[in-house]
Amino acid sequence: MPSSASASTRRIDGITLLLLTFPPLAWAGNAIVGRIAAGVVPPITLNLVRWALAGLLLAPYVWRGVIEHRAALRKHARVLIAMGVLSIASYNSFQYLALTTSTPINVTLIGASTPLFLLLIGATFFRERVKAWHVAGALLCLVGVSFVLLRGDLVHLAQLNFVPGDLFMLAATVAWSAYTWLLRKHRPDLPLPTLLFAQIVIGVLVNIPMSWWELSQLDHPLAWNTKVAGILLYVATVPSLLAYFAWDRAIARAGAQLPVFFITLTPIFAALLSSLILGDPPRWYHFVGMATIGVGIWLAQRR
Repeated sequence: MPSSASASTRRIDGITLLLLTFPPLAWAGNAIVGRIAAGVVPPITLNLVRWALAGLLLAPYVWRGVIEHRAALRKHARVLIAMGVLSIASYNSFQYLALTTSTPINVTLIGASTPLFLLLIGATFFRERVKAWHVAGALLCLVGVSFVLLRGDLVHLAQLNFVPGDLFMLAATVAWSAYTWLLRKHRPDLPLPTLLFAQIVIGVLVNIPMSWWELSQLDHPLAWNTKVAGILLYVATVPSLLAYFAWDRAIARAGAQLPVFFITLTPIFAALLSSLILGDPPRWYHFVGMATIGVGIWLAQRR
């Protein structure tokens, strides 16, 4: 098993580099497509259909595993429910809600502050020891995110001039951090495809009533056309299944620590794609925030 090899014996070959780079690019693309979908597909409905399609595509490959591990699924039902609610139902819905009013660059930069919330949740709920450089890294992440939220102008601090999307993305980041700790501390002993499928089923079931309410508030019925079909096909395959399995294989080949640094490529890719596709180039404060968050992550991940 590649993941059992020592860090000193691992080499970053071309395939591993591709596996490490593809998920951040796919997740940046997800932010761009989520922004394009704003006003076309309601955010919670977009998340529901995304994961329902992903679940249907995954089902033929995992149904034997689901049957084989049904006892473990029942045993870990509570943890699986919590993981499905935090990841599939909450994180992704909050992200699409964020993209209705915020930009892909802002959203991905705020998401890059995850180490800050991992530190806070770990220390508060999981009794994790906190080192001085962890605190320094978390504070730098906070400074970087705050700089982006304030658009580089302290006047906004007095006015609390945040767009709702920024706050939704903060909620998404907290949800993902809590999910990550559950995954670290209480991961059910299940194969990855079975674990992912169980979370998808739970997330979809939670999102169904929320999507029904969301659609009932629309002034007009949802229009189904090629644009909508393209959006749904992309989000159901590339940032969901393909990126998820590429990330898992990357961790198996490179270890758990190095991939964290590649996550910082997500806002960089989002900035490039925003400029190319949306005509929305990054502003100076995005670069300052990006650099500050990058240094913060480097400090927070030190051992």
